[in-house]
Amino acid sequence: MTQKPEEVQVRPGAEADLAPLTDLYNHYVRETAVTFDTAVFTPEQRRPWLHSHPEDGPHRLLVAWTGDAIAGYATSGPFRPKPAYATSVEASVYLAPHAVGRGIGTLLYDALFAALAEERVHRAFAGIALPNEASVRLHERFGFRRIGEFTEAGWKFGRYWDVRWYEKRLGPGHGHPPG
Repeated sequence: MTQKPEEVQVRPGAEADLAPLTDLYNHYVRETAVTFDTAVFTPEQRRPWLHSHPEDGPHRLLVAWTGDAIAGYATSGPFRPKPAYATSVEASVYLAPHAVGRGIGTLLYDALFAALAEERVHRAFAGIALPNEASVRLHERFGFRRIGEFTEAGWKFGRYWDVRWYEKRLGPGHGHPPG
């Protein structure tokens, strides 16, 4: 008898997701160089981040759940704070350890880029701390192209880490500035 794969639900992030999202992110803070944050967060400290991703607009937060467990999330957030960058976003995906290698990152990015297709966003950028072959493969699968590397850009766990930057041109109609 074959076991049916567990259904994955992808939806916009909500207040009820704050604690599990914080726990998931803290895993990456504590255990990896995927993020250059070095101190874990409380849910209260992460609340402004959660609220900076409304259900509409270019700054999105999509959450994947399998049953009652968070499987991951994808975000598009401001690339840089200056106004001329308003049509650019930085995209990222974080997966729970139990969800890695199950296609959930692909589901999250499918949903994220479908949502961004309705927005006035011209470019998506992604920075990947190296080595991280799974993230490189995911981004390249979604049409991101390598644009450069910052060498020894971050210090964590007693060593320097390089960051490779990627960009993705977004679909037709995305060349128009906001307004």
